[in-house]
Amino acid sequence: MKVKIVSEKENVLLKRKEVVFEVNHQDVGSTPPRMEVKKALANLLGVDQDLVFIKRYETKTGTLTALGRANIYSNIEQAKSIEPEYILKRNLPPVPQEEKGKETPKEEMKEEKMKEKKEESSEEPKEEQ
Repeated sequence: MKVKIVSEKENVLLKRKEVVFEVNHQDVGSTPPRMEVKKALANLLGVDQDLVFIKRYETKTGTLTALGRANIYSNIEQAKSIEPEYILKRNLPPVPQEEKGKETPKEEMKEEKMKEKKEESSEEPKEEQ
């Protein structure tokens, strides 16, 4: 996998670098995982991997070349205040298998609501006809 910087622009107002990059993955075959590309991009630019946020990354149809856009921030607080929640989540390392079985707070809330609805429906008195 070879990463090449196509363009690099300094955004002083948002305290970040905006980078367009190209990944040639002929030796790998399939599109490399986002975390591998993030690591390679951080090594190429000489920054910490946690400060690199890949916004978009996709392989051109019929080729073994992927194009992407990334933002490199000066500090993590700046990134958290600017980047949307879904971009922050996308750039986190994958969850280990042991933790996948645990429910997220959102799933727990859904289950609680379902239980409440069942309890309400069973408590309602039935009308006689």
